[in-house]
Amino acid sequence: MMARASSQAKTELPDVDFDDGPAGRILAAAREILLREGYSGLTMDSLTAALGMSKKTLYVHFASKDAMVTAIFIATGDTIRRKVGELLDTAGSFGETLDGTLRIVGEHVGSLSPDVLDDLQRLAPQHYAEINAMKARNIPMMLTRVLKLGVEQKMVRADVDLPFLSEYWLLVASGLHDPALLTRTGLTPRKAFDKALDLFFAGALTASGKAQFRKPG
Repeated sequence: MMARASSQAKTELPDVDFDDGPAGRILAAAREILLREGYSGLTMDSLTAALGMSKKTLYVHFASKDAMVTAIFIATGDTIRRKVGELLDTAGSFGETLDGTLRIVGEHVGSLSPDVLDDLQRLAPQHYAEINAMKARNIPMMLTRVLKLGVEQKMVRADVDLPFLSEYWLLVASGLHDPALLTRTGLTPRKAFDKALDLFFAGALTASGKAQFRKPG
């Protein structure tokens, strides 16, 4: 556990939109601990130490640790959707839009380490399921919009069934956080994400689209 926390501390976590005020401060601190030390490391004692708040104050805003974790995943999904929506609203080139979208999603995918995912799957399967629910709410809508832009700019094949392709990617993305898969392949979630992208887009893009496609670094 300590080695994991030390390794995670070297990586800056992507920003998430939390409300201003005490509730937002609590969630930000709880997310930091959750992603550094796992579900088992997130305790009311660790939160009080990080925030300098009493447990009584914590319980005023959240009934339990599980309520905090649920709120963290909801806010994460909302943040991804907002950032990608703003990117799509600017209607730039398909290559830039795809690159930006994948960078936003990839940052959040990469923030969940295999150890943290394993911890959630074993100790809090309801929250592990919330990760897939977050993907289901966001991926089809976001990817379909990106791909439509690609079709308009002749970067994505016009004969591709976009809703099906988006749902298919959802199935792929759901497996990228599976601790068993990550153990078998020896990949981090971010590396698995990048490899899956190469395979996924190989058949969907036109020659011009493939020339523009760049994996987020």
